[in-house]
This record gives sequence, structure tokens and C-alpha cells, in this order.
Amino acid sequence: MNVPDPAATDAHRPGTPITVHHHIGGEWTEPLSGATYPDCDPWTGSVLATVAAGDAEDTVRAVDAAQAAFASWADALPAQRQQVMLRASEVLDRRREEVLGLLASETGCGRHYGTVQVDFSIALLRQAAGLPYAAVGQVLPSDIPGTQALAVRQPVGVVAAIAPWNASLVLSGRGVVGPLALGNTVVLKPSEESPLTGGTLWAEIFAEAGLPPGVLNVVTHAPGGAGGIADALISHPAVRRINFTGSTPTGRRLAETAGRHLKRIVLQLSGQNPLIVLADADLSYAVDAAVYGAFVQQGQVCMCARRIYVERPIAEEFTRRFTEKASTLPIGDPRDPRTVIGPAINKWSLSLLDRRVEEAVSMGARVLTGGAAQPPCYPATVLTDVPDEAELAFDETFGPVVILEIVDSAEEAVERANASRYGLTSGILTRNTHRGLDIARRLETGIVHVNDQPINDEPSMPFGGTKESGWGRFGTGFAVEEFTDLRWITLRGEPRDFPF
Repeated sequence: MNVPDPAATDAHRPGTPITVHHHIGGEWTEPLSGATYPDCDPWTGSVLATVAAGDAEDTVRAVDAAQAAFASWADALPAQRQQVMLRASEVLDRRREEVLGLLASETGCGRHYGTVQVDFSIALLRQAAGLPYAAVGQVLPSDIPGTQALAVRQPVGVVAAIAPWNASLVLSGRGVVGPLALGNTVVLKPSEESPLTGGTLWAEIFAEAGLPPGVLNVVTHAPGGAGGIADALISHPAVRRINFTGSTPTGRRLAETAGRHLKRIVLQLSGQNPLIVLADADLSYAVDAAVYGAFVQQGQVCMCARRIYVERPIAEEFTRRFTEKASTLPIGDPRDPRTVIGPAINKWSLSLLDRRVEEAVSMGARVLTGGAAQPPCYPATVLTDVPDEAELAFDETFGPVVILEIVDSAEEAVERANASRYGLTSGILTRNTHRGLDIARRLETGIVHVNDQPINDEPSMPFGGTKESGWGRFGTGFAVEEFTDLRWITLRGEPRDFPF
């Protein structure tokens, strides 16, 4: 893994602490302050890595390196950029088992969701390999005689990517791969909880794939250090785009800062995602889909179902079967392939789950299963009769906790779902696909899945939300719109007459 000598790639052995440095200008460098912090395994509590605790000065160095590398990378032949993406996919595929182990050790990610992340990231790289050949302009009609008008898209320059820990490989990859394939350079700030799998791992992969020095830079930081680095990224004049995946409160602060500097930002923020189960749904399928949608990666996915609305005719049977299945989900070591519910990412997250469930119960909610921490894990928990004033009911709770509500009609479910200030993703389960599509049109979410639960993603799709779940869209099919500038260029083959 990441050590000062890049030749040590692939050298990580489980149980051996790693030293994580910044990756700036193609070099592994220590922070200017010399500060470090421990990156700990959420299951064992042991130190996985000693990590560079960067600050604004390190960030400026990284942006300067990215800016210096921009012109040559933007001018690289499409085939050169394509080959880097394809080689990177091969490197990641070769390192699959190592990466799965690191995802478990650093973020508590079980093998199933780890495999989802690795497969998605490989597909992302392969699909992005087509971006250098994407159509980048058009000829426009002009009313001025002798004038040819062109609309041309060009890379913007330096892109700042700020990524979370919960799907560290995918969400960091999504933040950097599209911009790089289009000819931009990138500075990546991973979460302090995932500096390896969400940060320096990508630097290693791209370095081995032949990405030129300075095109991708990674700056890590200790807990509490994110704000200073984010401010330095946004305020640096060379940074022309920002993308962020994370919480709505943090996204709001970043958007305010970006607005002061008149810089565009792509935001994928919190979700309070509804799953609507209609009376005509296949009950067995609905239960399986709901359990997966609520509890995969121990509920620490922005797309997880947080609220399940069940029509009354099937509510009793659905509730019984859903609760029974949730109560049997295996809890424990994420390295065990049988585990479904692994550890919460840290003690703060675990205490927040405890506090919010206790608050809801004190206000009249009933716990159908779970409801008490089993450190470092929190079991799959189902509540009902949760008052609207409880934090669980209106805010994103990042963990294996879901609210079950009975409704008298699909219309009532839609009304309740749309009452949320969030609008990321949603699911509808029904045998009547035409009715499902009609309901999908009325749900105020950026993503709707008919006859599936809310957790779905593909590299090329327009991923993003509405309302307080953000704006802009990730996805290789839409990266051109977000990470290039559209320019109007005219060309005259003959002199033009001027009135004076």
C-alpha cells in the first residue's frame, strides 16, 4: 500500500500498520507540519495506518501541482487517456482481494458490498475510457454572412473532489474518474475515516496505470481538519469545479463557500429514502427487497430505505415477515462472508443511533426488532409509530434503522414520502408496472426504481437528488455537462464589413 516508495504497491499484509502519505505531483510526500493521525479498524479498534494529517498549505501544494499538469493532460490524445483508464481497471481487478480486505479493515464493509464497490469501480473505469472520444461540440447556424459558429466543450482545469467514507472506493472513484477522462486534473480529499480506500489507493492505481505526475493528487487529513482543506480547495483560483458527496449540512456550507467564489459544485447529499409497498406486490419479493434496501452495508449507504410505507391489506403479514427476517441477519466481523451487519464506522455514529432510537421510543415509537447497540455494531432495527417530531422521522440516520408505516392508499404513501425535505432515491413495489410508473412520476426524488428497492447505481446513469439531497448529476453519461466548459467560437474565412 501507500508508503514513500511507490514500488511497495501491493505490499500490505493484514495486521501490518501502513504509513499513508499525501500524493502530490506524482510523489509520496509527508505533510508540511509533520502531523499524523491513526486510521483505526472499526471492528477491532486496532490501528490500520498512520496517516498524514494535512492542512491548507498541503492543499495549495496539491492544487499547484494539478494546475501545472493540466495543459499537457488536456492536450493528451484521446487514446492516451483511454489507455490509462483501461489499464487502471486491470490494476484494480488484479488487486481485488487486497482491496476487499482493506474495505473491511478500514470501513467495516462486508464482502458482498465490497464486491459491489470493486465491480462498480472497474465498470466505471471501463465506461469512462469512452469519454475521451465523446462528442465535444457542434456546428451552430449563424445569421452573419461568412461566419462559422462552433459550440465546443473543453476541460475546465483543476477539479476538487471531496468524498465520504461509506462507499469509499466507489464515491471517490466517481469523483475523480470522469473529470480525469475528460482531460481535467484532480485534487482528491478523502474522508478521514477512509484515507486509503477512498484516497491513496486511487493514486496508486492510476500511477501504475501510467497517469502522468500531478494529474491526480491526494491530500489526507485528521478528524476536524476537513474544513480548512475544503476552504483552501474552493478558494484557490485554479480550482474551477468542485464535487462533493456527503451530508446536507456540510454540502450547504460548501455551496455557500463556492457561491462566494462563483464556482460550480456538484452535490450529492443526504437521503430519507422511501420504499412504497403496494397491496398487489409479491409479498416474498417485497420482504427480500426491503430487507436488502434497508440493511445492506449496515444501513450506511445514502440510498438505503429509511421509511417503508405498506398498504394496509398486506401490512400485518409484511410486517411479521419483514421483522422476522431482519431479526436474523448475522452480526459481526465484516471479514466473515456470512456477516450482514458489521460495525458502525465509529463510536460517535453508534451513539447517535442509540440516542435517536431512544428518543423515538420515549415519544411513543415501538421497536419491532433490534433497538439496542451491540458495540461496535448496531443490530437491524425496525420501528413503527414513530412521531413526525422524532429525529428519526425527518433526518438521515446513517445505520441499520428503518421506520415502518401503514398507509391506506398509494396516494397517502406518496404524500408522506414527498413531505420529506430530502429527495435522493425511492422504490415502489407493485405487480402493476403502469401504476408504478405513474407513482414514480409523482415522487419528488431524483431517482425512482419501480419493482426494486432504492439502492441501485450504474456508472453511466444520472445519479443525484432533488430538494435538499443536492443538485447536479454524477455518471459517465453526464460528466461532460458537469466537468467541461461550453465555449462559443466563430471562424471567418473572409473579411467582414464594419460601419466605421
